[in-house]
Amino acid sequence: MQIRRLTPADASAFQELRLAGLMETPSAFGSSYEEEKAFPASTIEARLAIRPDRGPFGAFEDDNLVGLVALGRENAKKLAHKALIWGMNVAPHARNKGIARALLAEALRLARSVADVKQVNLSVNADNVAAIRLYESAGFKAFGREPGALFIDGELHDEMHMYLRFPED
Repeated sequence: MQIRRLTPADASAFQELRLAGLMETPSAFGSSYEEEKAFPASTIEARLAIRPDRGPFGAFEDDNLVGLVALGRENAKKLAHKALIWGMNVAPHARNKGIARALLAEALRLARSVADVKQVNLSVNADNVAAIRLYESAGFKAFGREPGALFIDGELHDEMHMYLRFPED
């Protein structure tokens, strides 16, 4: 398995895996398949543009993209000390191999390399015990539960909000 930053050249593989994840487990994402399936290539390529303080990572097995995670960043001055994890997804056939853990480690490595990032936040479906366990094992702590955060096919889904604060040097 190889983990690396994704680039605009990975747009097609990114979009294929992302859409598959949105269809398979819609309650794991704030975005929907219906919204993202129509994104033009330029939108996907822009998501994959290399930036020093944010961006997506991919896990590859035999040149096939099997996992995704991205580090986002708050832009407002008073919020710029925070980054966020989004889009975690591992293809079903590649699960239980440590791929999600390796992707998360790479995203956190990038976050730690940015001098003004002090904290990383994420949201996870409150019923996704395996994901919550992964994030807790990486040091994330829950700071709240949002009832009815997502409304999917007539059903409300709660989200757990978590954070990881980096120690001051």
